[in-house]
Amino acid sequence: MVPRRPEAQVRTGTEDDLAALTDIYNHYVRETPITFDTRTFTPEQRRPWFLSYPEDGPHRLRVAQDVRSGLVLGYATSGPFRPKPAYSTSVEVTVYCAPEAAGRGIGTLLYEALFKALEGEDVHRAYAGIAQPNDASERLHERFGFRHIGTYAEVGRKFGRYWDVAWYEKALNES
Repeated sequence: MVPRRPEAQVRTGTEDDLAALTDIYNHYVRETPITFDTRTFTPEQRRPWFLSYPEDGPHRLRVAQDVRSGLVLGYATSGPFRPKPAYSTSVEVTVYCAPEAAGRGIGTLLYEALFKALEGEDVHRAYAGIAQPNDASERLHERFGFRHIGTYAEVGRKFGRYWDVAWYEKALNES
């Protein structure tokens, strides 16, 4: 039986979310190879990351919040793909769900809101790197029209072993 999707609203992230967003991210730093960060962060250390997502433009932060409890259930971002100017019409996207919200449709809600926010922006392609194995993330990205374009073999080392990263691509705002 699939767990019931909590009643959630998706909105732009605010500074009040920083501690909860940091807690969610730190779970993945400590417990999984999903991120290649190997040390946890304090909210103050994550502030520059948070401030890199304005309310408009191609680099966005969307937060899912439980309507009843007010708890942050997850977040999605679209950030710079690479720092050089010619890459400015490409974004790298990611989604993180609170452990208790994983598998409950929150990632889908977040990506729906994120891609809606990117409509009309000067963004041509979205990319996602998925540490392997991660079937749930692959299914989520494929559901949103991403296609696998290649895999970097053993590109990161965490927890005493090497991990592959599969790269996915999605066309946005074709013109």
